[in-house]
Amino acid sequence: MAAIDKSLYEKFEIQSVDGSKTADIKAGVVIFNYYEDVFSPMITATLTVANTGNVVEGDDGKLQSLYNGFPLRGGEKMSIKIAGNSAENKGLEFNDLYVGSITNVVIGAEKELFTLNLISREAITNETVRVGKRFPVSQKISDSVEDICKNYLSSDKLYDVDVTQNPYGFFGNMRKPFTILTMLASKSVPGNVSGKDATAGYFFFETQEGFRFKSIDSLIRTPPFPQKYSYSPGIVDQNDATKDFKILEFSTNKNQNLLANLERGAYCSHRTYLNPLTFRYTPPSQSIFKLEDYSGKIENLGSDIDVVLPALSPNDSRTLSSVPSRYVTGILDIGTTDSSVSQLGNADPARIHSQAMMRYNTLFTQTLTMTIPLNTNLKAGDIMNCEFPRIDTENRKEPDKEQSGLYLVKKLTHFFSSDGSYSKLQLVRDTTGVKAS
Repeated sequence: MAAIDKSLYEKFEIQSVDGSKTADIKAGVVIFNYYEDVFSPMITATLTVANTGNVVEGDDGKLQSLYNGFPLRGGEKMSIKIAGNSAENKGLEFNDLYVGSITNVVIGAEKELFTLNLISREAITNETVRVGKRFPVSQKISDSVEDICKNYLSSDKLYDVDVTQNPYGFFGNMRKPFTILTMLASKSVPGNVSGKDATAGYFFFETQEGFRFKSIDSLIRTPPFPQKYSYSPGIVDQNDATKDFKILEFSTNKNQNLLANLERGAYCSHRTYLNPLTFRYTPPSQSIFKLEDYSGKIENLGSDIDVVLPALSPNDSRTLSSVPSRYVTGILDIGTTDSSVSQLGNADPARIHSQAMMRYNTLFTQTLTMTIPLNTNLKAGDIMNCEFPRIDTENRKEPDKEQSGLYLVKKLTHFFSSDGSYSKLQLVRDTTGVKAS
């Protein structure tokens, strides 16, 4: 079973910064952890190494330990290959991870122990370049993303891009590429949407396959992972054909947070923007944004948005979903350097900002963390179908229709150690219940 079987370390090769030395340290790898997150523009990993010395040849021709004989100082290139530990797992392979830092260094008389914190190559490039050019207002945001990845990050790893329907003009202002790419994600509206309204809100993130610039709408519409995961506490039966697709343990971290949602204006908000040419504010009819207006109009992971909130007070029958709990003000970007920008403003912030805030807030309505047998086929941004049992007084094995259903993988960690290999996932979704087919 994937949760118990150890993974085979085929390659853990480290190369010095100048390329003059290489060492295969797979025999000393104690723990390897790999991380992805839809909120992170780069993948990361940690590698704990126990070394008894006599690994590399020093300048004097004698064998020395890895830490001081190599020496390890950061910037070294790592090539990693881990074979899958079951027929379903493809394993992991990387050829462009770099040592970002070395921590937890313990050096004894006959043994050394340390942790290598690994990052992708683009994370290093991001710290050494700045985006200074002007991007025209006629250019789609998705085209700007491709431009920055290719010409500033010098990367060809952008493999999955949702084309945006809205253009957006801006100046780089000497900001880092990752800073601009995550900013553009919040201003993007997907195109080619059928059946449902397109709403703003993207993620720019990296997985084991490369960079993805994906809309929340698109991620939600993605078909779920082929196998359903079900919660099975206790000892897993080795003869069970579905043993690799069991939820070993889980905990619900959040299921609604009324005060936090009110603070963020998730249910209803008031947004006012000033036009610097006319010195007029947006009309009142365009200032109120209500989540309930999108009920049944957008894609959800569970049932449709059904905002049922209490009244304001015994003397006021209005509900919390109809009264603004957050007030936002801003200045319209009407293009002081580009006459082609319409009077609605550059990227229409009054509409897009409100939609993006709604999308990001509702996506994290319910969050849970769970541990499963190792599955290296899963990636951040994937959709999973999870089934949890209903708890009641009768001895029935029926699924809980409120908690079961589709979830989006917000963050994943693949753990590899001498005890076995596991995957730990942080899942989120916007609504409860099982999605209607």
